[in-house]
Amino acid sequence: MMNVVLGIDTSCYTTSVAILDEHAQLVADCRRILTVKAGNRGLQQSEMVFQHTRNLPELFMQACQKLDKPICFKAIGVSAFPRPLPDSYMPAFLVGEGYAKVLALSQDIPLYRISHQENHIFAGLWSAGGPVASSFLAVHLSGGTTEIVRVANDISDPDSWRLAIDILGGTKDIHAGQLVDRIGVLLGIKFPAGPNLEALAAQDHEQAIKIPLTVREACVSFAGPETHIRKLAAQGIAPTVIAASVELCIAKAVTAMIKQAISSTGLTDVLLVGGVTANQFIRKYLRNQLEEPLLAKLYFPEPSYSPDNATGAAYFALTSRQ
Repeated sequence: MMNVVLGIDTSCYTTSVAILDEHAQLVADCRRILTVKAGNRGLQQSEMVFQHTRNLPELFMQACQKLDKPICFKAIGVSAFPRPLPDSYMPAFLVGEGYAKVLALSQDIPLYRISHQENHIFAGLWSAGGPVASSFLAVHLSGGTTEIVRVANDISDPDSWRLAIDILGGTKDIHAGQLVDRIGVLLGIKFPAGPNLEALAAQDHEQAIKIPLTVREACVSFAGPETHIRKLAAQGIAPTVIAASVELCIAKAVTAMIKQAISSTGLTDVLLVGGVTANQFIRKYLRNQLEEPLLAKLYFPEPSYSPDNATGAAYFALTSRQ
């Protein structure tokens, strides 16, 4: 009999189930991206709830079928709300939380509720193997979040693995992932646009256009760059160049945000999570700008654990019960 922990995450665009063994080894990881109609740039919450409700039992069955021996669930971790704030709420997360509650009650095992943002951070820590410092910076870039935060152990509860997260900066309007998706849809790419826009951009990085951008006190606005990029597209600039320019714009913005956060905190260990940080051009740019001048130590999870997944919730459950 193998003892395992279960992780569940029902985010805006992905249903995820993950199972870790007692040694934090991943034994199952099943995900399904929610379906968005061609030409649309997102889903209503009611549609998210419907698709998660349909997907979750199927993914749980798939995860269990991946195991080659009988299992015993010892704990469950679930993303129950978007961010670690008292008023943070989104209906999509109710599906995963409800499923987790029923399983925990039926198995008489502990249930650990965390935020979707903490899930990303714990997935990053699990995959990247750090930072190991008691306090570090984290950049969360996705379709719903663009933030740079200070992360520390929650000293108010020494027996808890919960994290104290303080926002240092972020976006003043649209998110990095929204910029990718909006321009991607403009270029005829199916939503979510990230991987296909990255493939398009790879054809023309040398021609990328520098988009006007302002970052102050680790805060950025992507609305102005979006307008500028749309004008370039209307002028007939090649889609490959447009895609490369989007990547360069985001990479420059994140570099500036990190430099300003380092200056204000003195922290130099930086964990980067969220689907946008899976982009290989952005990763290389950040390493060239921050690691080669020895300004920071960057920690990237494996690209498959940058987007939404449930391994962070499972890892949190595992570490909480040890």
